[in-house]
Amino acid sequence: MKFLDIGEVSERSGFKPSALRYYEETGLIASVSRKGLRRQFPPEVLLQLKLIALAKTAGFSLEEIAGMFGDNGLPDLPRAVFHQKADDIDTQIRELTALRDTLRHIADCRAPSHMQCATFRRLLDGVEVPAHGKKP
Repeated sequence: MKFLDIGEVSERSGFKPSALRYYEETGLIASVSRKGLRRQFPPEVLLQLKLIALAKTAGFSLEEIAGMFGDNGLPDLPRAVFHQKADDIDTQIRELTALRDTLRHIADCRAPSHMQCATFRRLLDGVEVPAHGKKP
């Protein structure tokens, strides 16, 4: 089996070597040997890194991502958790769509005052306001 040097893994995956070392330190990925000072990884690490990137984009924490891999380092994807995350993303899409529509209306509204505009007021009703200091 041909192993991949950390530089090659970095180049092919888009992850910086420092991120790869951190992921190894936290147990997300594992090198199998060293060639000099350079870590060597099995080719399967590229699949693991794609799953890590997907999960990070979906909003999973690194701790949650670590739980998605079995003891052998292969994915053991919890389907219910992915369904819940997809539902959360659907909610976020609806909220962001309402926010986008409101912002566009504010920019284009011809009413002399936004507060007199029925469309503006209706759009505001659809915008979720986060608690102070929290992101939507």
